Amino acid sequence: MLRPFTDEPLTILDAPDPSPLPALTDDDLRRLYELMVRTRAADEKALILVRQGKAAFYAASAGQEAAQVGSAYPLQPQDWIFPAHRELGCLITKGLPLEEIFAQILAKMGDPCKGRQMPVHFGSRALHIVPTASTVCNHLPEAVGAAYAARLRKEPVVAVAYFGEGASSEGDFHAALNFAGVFKTPTLFVCQNNQYAISVSRAAQTAARSIAAKAAAYGFDGYYVDGNDVLAVYAVMRQAVERARAGGGPALIEAVTYRYAPHSSADDDKLYRREEEVREWRERRDPIRRFRLFLEKRGLWTEDRERALADRVKAEVDAAADRADATPDPPAETLFDDVYASPLWVQERERAAMLQRLGRRA
Repeated sequence: MLRPFTDEPLTILDAPDPSPLPALTDDDLRRLYELMVRTRAADEKALILVRQGKAAFYAASAGQEAAQVGSAYPLQPQDWIFPAHRELGCLITKGLPLEEIFAQILAKMGDPCKGRQMPVHFGSRALHIVPTASTVCNHLPEAVGAAYAARLRKEPVVAVAYFGEGASSEGDFHAALNFAGVFKTPTLFVCQNNQYAISVSRAAQTAARSIAAKAAAYGFDGYYVDGNDVLAVYAVMRQAVERARAGGGPALIEAVTYRYAPHSSADDDKLYRREEEVREWRERRDPIRRFRLFLEKRGLWTEDRERALADRVKAEVDAAADRADATPDPPAETLFDDVYASPLWVQERERAAMLQRLGRRA
């Protein structure tokens, strides 16, 4: 049983004796690693699309793969996730196809939202992924509501809300955690503390010793975990998921991690952090490298496996991006789709007027 409210982040990879390990098979361990590698490769491809002028915007996730893959791996298909804008590893682990991911970034018809959302605003009804909203933290109360509804229906469903440490300064954070604590909703609040809310450091966000410590004020457990240790994140998340599903109520999990890239493709991180700081995290605490070394020591990974995986993942990512790019742009008339279950007469009139202006018939 992992203890809440620790003074130091919970870790497994850096423990003197990493046993007992979470209940994972050797295949699970290799699968976790492959998901992290796939996430990094897709992330790098998305940035290339921005540089090529094919995508308008992107928020990179490199450096946070362990926090994302480790937290999503214990979830079941019926569980809902409410992502922010930097959860690529969660989406891939939940099963969102790479082609659909790139179609969303490129605003193509392969995107279920038909290109209407900003890039990195993913969603999937089939996979229980609620589309991201641009406003910070408004999805936390929504996750609590979804979890409360599932509890009232006696459904074995957990709702997971992802956010950055900056979101803990928003009023919705406190309203969501208070309601969840009072009504013991099966909601898990996963904070990816990557040290910066855009350009504002964690120290300027809160005087609390950790984000996880804030759970005490709302009557439930808070876990402070090494977010670059995929096994520690998985172990904490699995314990919290099982407890929430059994009726034990919510939990707040703070995964201490770091983003290598700027906040987004529109940000210049050199204005607020040193290159030496980024390099130190890359070289000493990279989540993929740390886990690979762990697997190698246990005889579960080799150089040949690494080369084969890198080649396979690159081919998969490149092919998915090419397929997404080859799909058509959303036709103008799709602007009126999905607004109401049945289109209103005024929409039909506006659609016909728009098509006439474009020189086309409805």
